[in-house]
Amino acid sequence: MRSSKVNERRKRVLTAIGNMRHQLGLVLGAARNARQDAETTLERLRLEQRIARVGIARADHDESLAAAMHHPLMAGLRDQFKATQAAFHAEAATVPARLRELIAQAAPGPASRPPTDWLGRIGTGALTVPPLWRIGSSTMDETGPFPVSVPLLDESHLAITSAPKTRATVDALVEGILLRVLSSMEPGAVRIHLWDIGQLTAVLPNLYPLSRTSAITVYDPTRLEDLFDDLAGHIRRIHTQTMQAGHTSLRSMRESLGQRTEPWRIAVLFGNGENWAPETLRELRRIAGGAVAAGISLIAVDLPTVLGGGVENIRLLDEKHAMTSMTGPDLVVSLDPPIPATEVSGAAARLAEALIERQGGPRTFNDLLPTEFGQESSAAELRAPVGFFEGDPVEVVIGDATPHVLIGGPSGSGKTNFLYALIGSLAARYPPDELALYLLDFKEGVSFAGLAPGRRDKSWLPQARLIGVNVNTDREFGLALLKFLADELRRRSAAAKEHEVTDLAGLRRQDPGGHWPRIVAVIDEFQYLFAGRDTVTGAATALLEDIARRGRAQGIHLILASQDIAGIDAFWGKPAVFEQCTLRIAMPKARRVLAETNNAAIAAPKWHAVVNHDSGVAHGNQLAHIPDASNREIFSTLQRKLWDLYAEEHQRPRLFDGAVSPLLDHVAAYATLSPGGRARALLGQAIDVDDKACAVELASAPGRNVAVLGTAIAEALSIMDASARSLARQYHPDEVEFVVCCLVDRCAPAVDQLVEVLKAEGHWVVRMTEDDIAERMTKIAGEAVGHTRILLLYGVDAALPALEAKLPGEIKSGLDHFRTVLKLGPSRGVHTIGWWRGTARLKDTLGFAGTDDIGAWAALDVQGSELTGFAAGQVVHWSPRPGRALFFDRSTHMTPEVMIPFDRPEF
Repeated sequence: MRSSKVNERRKRVLTAIGNMRHQLGLVLGAARNARQDAETTLERLRLEQRIARVGIARADHDESLAAAMHHPLMAGLRDQFKATQAAFHAEAATVPARLRELIAQAAPGPASRPPTDWLGRIGTGALTVPPLWRIGSSTMDETGPFPVSVPLLDESHLAITSAPKTRATVDALVEGILLRVLSSMEPGAVRIHLWDIGQLTAVLPNLYPLSRTSAITVYDPTRLEDLFDDLAGHIRRIHTQTMQAGHTSLRSMRESLGQRTEPWRIAVLFGNGENWAPETLRELRRIAGGAVAAGISLIAVDLPTVLGGGVENIRLLDEKHAMTSMTGPDLVVSLDPPIPATEVSGAAARLAEALIERQGGPRTFNDLLPTEFGQESSAAELRAPVGFFEGDPVEVVIGDATPHVLIGGPSGSGKTNFLYALIGSLAARYPPDELALYLLDFKEGVSFAGLAPGRRDKSWLPQARLIGVNVNTDREFGLALLKFLADELRRRSAAAKEHEVTDLAGLRRQDPGGHWPRIVAVIDEFQYLFAGRDTVTGAATALLEDIARRGRAQGIHLILASQDIAGIDAFWGKPAVFEQCTLRIAMPKARRVLAETNNAAIAAPKWHAVVNHDSGVAHGNQLAHIPDASNREIFSTLQRKLWDLYAEEHQRPRLFDGAVSPLLDHVAAYATLSPGGRARALLGQAIDVDDKACAVELASAPGRNVAVLGTAIAEALSIMDASARSLARQYHPDEVEFVVCCLVDRCAPAVDQLVEVLKAEGHWVVRMTEDDIAERMTKIAGEAVGHTRILLLYGVDAALPALEAKLPGEIKSGLDHFRTVLKLGPSRGVHTIGWWRGTARLKDTLGFAGTDDIGAWAALDVQGSELTGFAAGQVVHWSPRPGRALFFDRSTHMTPEVMIPFDRPEF
């Protein structure tokens, strides 16, 4: 039993071992077969590599390769290669045709066509440029040559490496590319910069007919930094513009706007293989890295560096052949034959003539104007062309980025003409609800007077709110304008805070019903504001700095113009205003308007201006030809059109002419006077933005008397006359009594005329003489009447001897009674308006009682130092000026103000 079990176990073990041996045999057999297959595959691949190296055609004639291909294990390999060869040739046969089709699409017209089709023809405007430009051709097989083109504008740079004795070929290659570009674009759309380290002038000489235009600029070989400065400045300016507009490149902004805003630029640099300083190479690479986005392409010939950004390489093999990175190392490019030099020069001359014709075509003031007036919104900024460069308009932009403008130019340089071009261009685009102009001219002249209604032309510029002319001696008027702007700035800031916004655009969105136009204040010869070392200069400087800093956010902009910026001493050490004037306009020969190192204005031709939106830095220069805009007939045509559009809805501007004394009858304050209310004596015209009069309220309060001080007879008579006539309009005939005394014989005719006027209006007039003045003062001081009594005393100081004399038996003199009238009279309805010919004589009249009884005064030819005692003890800065008076009313004034006595006509 036990033996049978052992035998059964042994049998199972042997069976398992047999099965294992069988499986191992199968595995080993499969491994041998796999190895044989792998070895066969490897041998096949090795044979394929050998055949691929020599080609199937040569392999058929190689005995070892032919024998190997006929081995049974390599069956079908020869047929596979033949089929692949046939497919390749079939595919390759279509490549040249497809390349020709691609080039025709990517490089239309002069970009790829033979020169005979386009040489010397004038290109047309295009928003986009061809991405490829032909340089030659290459051949792949018997199907024929195909064109070879390279990228350039808006695409990449070109790096050309010459071979020995190929300079003429390089010049021809570059000339051909440049002529293709120039002939594809409209005149002025491309500018070329040439620099050759080894040549002073003969850089691509066949193109020199274009050098008399701005199409080509040749740089001194020793001044490479000039070219770098121009390119770097252009890149910074373009990048600033594009980033502010929300774009990453000039091409992107151009396509978004649908118009070309800047010309393309090509800079050709011949390095001749010479070594450069490391810093120069780093600067070149920095420029190359940002150039393409700014519309600049470099053509670098034999430069010892690798350019940054996209670069296409062309390496010459000899005078006719080259290799390019576009076609790779296996294809040789046959360069196009050079265009004959005479044909290049002739084509360049025709292109130059076309550009000159385009630049020199009729460009008038009307070309600055839009086809439809008043269609623009000023919510974001003000934008208007002021001139032309090469036929293209040159704009000024006044907004958050360039809030204020500084204009400079010597006499005769065209500064006034530029201001008219700017004002007219803005007014044509922005209606009065969008733009408010405040125009002030300090020099002796009437530059802006024509913008207000006149005797011959009743029209006015509707956008103008204020026009001030001939104010060279009235610096206070400039200060009044700055105070007005400061008040408006506070008003707008408060409104912006209320609506929780930070700028004018936001305020207009949140308050669409409000009236928030952009304000532009033009101050010509503004340096007169700071001509003296006095309170006017101090106040004007502080206000101007504040407005310059904060005005941009609230849409208040300054345009400051001057012949001589160097004469403004008040701003040295206080650069706040100039720093905020980021828009600089330099007329020919202007100095210190642009940056210190920017001398562009020195060489600017007549009737031109350098427009710079970058604080005067050289890279921001834009030269503009300014058309004739200041001619009265030219500008008045625009003014009448705008007047017809807007005059019914907008008031005429306030005209302040410092050379003209206003008539009392023409003053708004006088016209509105009528009986009733508190009477006010009008003394003269206030020097203010608003049409206001200087007035003294004759209330029943101590000190409500008026003194006129000085020996200027005409002005004194004017003030006395205006006071009486204005008061007469405010009383019915039975409500007022005028007591008149003239003690200056020269004034008697004028006083007689005034008396006749008062009587003609039905008023009660009493005359006093020197003989009875003491007696009448005694009576006036002692009696009470039921009406107002106005004492009009001319030359009071002449009556002092008569007043000082005491009558027999009297304790008090007439002067004592007069002093009582001055002290107590106002509370009883008795007011004195007197003329004293000196402050000392007024003090003698007042005695030891002080000056409180004279609550208001107007000083004429009296020095400020004499007025301290009458101005609450404060120091008075005043030097007499013809036709002006210093006015102070202690009840309303903190400091005296200058006023203009009315013109007193002969009746």
